[in-house]
Amino acid sequence: LSRRKSISHSDLAREFSGLHASDSVYAPTPSPLSTQGRQELGALQGLYQAAARSDYVRSYLESYGRKSSHDSLPTGRLSPSQAALGSALSKAVQGLTGLRNLGNTCFMNSILQCLSNTKELRDYCLQNQYLRDLNNNSRMRTALMSEFAKLIQLLWTSSPNDSVSPSEFKTQIQRYAPRFVGYNQQDAQEFLRFLLDGLHSEVNRVLVRPRASTDTLDHLPDDEKSRQMWRRYQEREDSRIGDLFVGQLKSSLTCSECGYCSTAFDPFWDLSLPIPKKGYGEVTLMDCLRLFTKEDVLDGDEKPTCCRCKARTRCTKKFSIQKFPKILVLHLKRFSEARIRTSKLTTFVNFQLKDLDLREFASQSCNHAVYNLYAVSNHSGTTMGGHYTAYCKSPVSSEWHSFNDSRVTPMSSSHVRSSDAYLLFYELASPSSRM
Repeated sequence: LSRRKSISHSDLAREFSGLHASDSVYAPTPSPLSTQGRQELGALQGLYQAAARSDYVRSYLESYGRKSSHDSLPTGRLSPSQAALGSALSKAVQGLTGLRNLGNTCFMNSILQCLSNTKELRDYCLQNQYLRDLNNNSRMRTALMSEFAKLIQLLWTSSPNDSVSPSEFKTQIQRYAPRFVGYNQQDAQEFLRFLLDGLHSEVNRVLVRPRASTDTLDHLPDDEKSRQMWRRYQEREDSRIGDLFVGQLKSSLTCSECGYCSTAFDPFWDLSLPIPKKGYGEVTLMDCLRLFTKEDVLDGDEKPTCCRCKARTRCTKKFSIQKFPKILVLHLKRFSEARIRTSKLTTFVNFQLKDLDLREFASQSCNHAVYNLYAVSNHSGTTMGGHYTAYCKSPVSSEWHSFNDSRVTPMSSSHVRSSDAYLLFYELASPSSRM
């Protein structure tokens, strides 16, 4: 099968010229066909219908996952006409399948589509790489990861314009996190955090966690301290999921009395960014990041205890990014902090689709920290009643699509930015000074 990485709708139309497409049945065009042509077309229809049942495409994916020294498929020799249709089918595997809403589950569908278009996570599931990492010591055994992988495989092997039910997956996520039991609307960011944590725990390469070290690292230079803290973290938490999503945040606390600066280095799975209030109603993503990393004064009831002064003192606190993750998820804090939402900010945040340069937020000199956007989870409506959708850029075709539960439609990249944007998924474009 052809290994071309992209295909447009017009290309597919040409590949399938002479066929009328519906969800699962293809009929010949009204133009006259010879007997031989009809026989060949009938054979092609049978091949396509077999592919629609996923077996043919799944064989292709499994073969692609094997690093064999030849390009043959485990389906035997194909005739030239079968090979031509097979080529079209391989390009048609685009993940343009919708997810049925089970009852206020749009928050879940939105996040699942964003993750489905996370290329390395998609490949981890499609090529069954996750099987070798399954950790039976986890609390859920391996049910959540297995159902997630099955769902991703369904999304990438089902026919475009079709939709699949995530009910089996929902059963497992609500077992892992009972807050998602039932059919109430939930917060997409909370769902993402619980889901990634659950997936990580089931493919954690660490089978037996060592005891947490109590040795202080405060005597070390910051660079060495951060490396030691990262090493300690990975001795307990080490998975392919973490390889993609986890970065390291540096927190600096400076005492205004004695000038001592203490530092801490913590892992993060996403960054929650405050939205600055400006009179003209539009801000940039860089404004949000600068507000997040801005030096804050801790005074009054917020005074921390200085380890040198041995007393609560006025301090300044500042965040910076020590280690940039492969996948950076930025959460725009549109909702109030209260558990029951009382208000929502509808400020338009202008974010970059390409070449988001974050070097100014690095805690140390950084060769490169440039990101490209590939997915957005959107929330429309109010705190009383809203709806989640996703905009995703296909890792195969590089084309943008809107995912609205079971409905998937192509869209222009110029429409990706909106005041509904809630979670932004960025992929690291080039190697950075990652440790």
